[in-house]
Amino acid sequence: MVIGPAVARRTVLAAQGFAEARPTGAITRRHVVRTLGRTRLLQLDSVNVAVRAHYMPLFSRLGGYDRALVDDAAWAHSARRPRLLVEYWAHEASLLPVADWPLLLSGAKRRGWWRNYSVLAEREPGLVDDVLAAVKELGPVGAGTLESVLGGPGRPRPPGVSWWERSDVKRICEWLFGTGELTTGRRVNFQRLYDLTERVLPPEVLGAAPVDPEKAARGLIARAASALGIATEPDLRDYYRLGPARSRQAVAELVEAGELEPVTVRGWRHPAYRCPAARTPRRICARALLCPFDPLVWDRDRTERLFGFRYRVEIYVPEPQREYGYYVFPFLLDDALVARVDLKADRAAGVLRVPGAFAEPHADVARVAAELAAELRLMAGWLELDGVVVGERGDLAAPLAAALR
Repeated sequence: MVIGPAVARRTVLAAQGFAEARPTGAITRRHVVRTLGRTRLLQLDSVNVAVRAHYMPLFSRLGGYDRALVDDAAWAHSARRPRLLVEYWAHEASLLPVADWPLLLSGAKRRGWWRNYSVLAEREPGLVDDVLAAVKELGPVGAGTLESVLGGPGRPRPPGVSWWERSDVKRICEWLFGTGELTTGRRVNFQRLYDLTERVLPPEVLGAAPVDPEKAARGLIARAASALGIATEPDLRDYYRLGPARSRQAVAELVEAGELEPVTVRGWRHPAYRCPAARTPRRICARALLCPFDPLVWDRDRTERLFGFRYRVEIYVPEPQREYGYYVFPFLLDDALVARVDLKADRAAGVLRVPGAFAEPHADVARVAAELAAELRLMAGWLELDGVVVGERGDLAAPLAAALR
């Protein structure tokens, strides 16, 4: 099957949840679950200049909602409202459905950067035991507290543990998180508080039979295909950061089983694959600000291939050399990325600041300004800010300021 780039784009947007109108009533846990059924995960990031990355994709798809819905799903548990999400390394550090835990810990994924601490763990098994004992005694507990307890004299400590180098304590925490023996029990002010995985995940997940790595790879690629709609093999591989050989094998097996359909997208260099359940709407009527870590745009090469939109995060670029700004959100209107907006939540002043706003070539500036103004007002209200203040940078700044007046 040969399809055009516009068809591929609409298929991708539908898979990511942008083909449906936002809810008109109160947004509930059910809406969150349904949206996560499409994106499959929420990437975590420490940058808080506008809003934490894991909150924004739900706002982009649902509109204003209570962020406590995500906090409760990820870091709280009760018989009536069981924990839905768990933290682990997926695309990057992410929140994922608890049911996916056996796939992620199966050995199908490439081991993350924490594998570099394996040498320390092998050299100091006593430190591993002491960290686990301290977490069992104190958890949920932050790495700083563990470093204080295990890393220096003159402080209380669990019985029977030794003093260790503080940096080594933190490294072992990360290694145990990577191996799945520790996970995040809860977060306070975004600080990860480690807990034993057995106290966080439900028994039916922890007690599940080990999953064969090849079978797990097929499961992860199938999930990626569902989230992406149409994708190349490298796109599918990147969603959960599988290794190339295992990803290629999983794709081939899913094609043979009829669970992936090979397609050719005109203008794409690599063969593509379509999820059989993916739908292609005739039109997309969407409006959304996308944070840099939204799964629709986190793969910069794919974003350029889909939308003709070259996107780079400039956080680490010296300010005089930045082209668009520090923390820039692409703006989706219908099926196109039509603008870039540098955003900052100025909580002290109570406003959402827009230091720069830039229209894409050939964008309908008047319409883009009006729709963007409406979305910024919605975002400011969601963040409990009193209004939007537009700076002077960018060709869209003046029209946007006028639309907001």
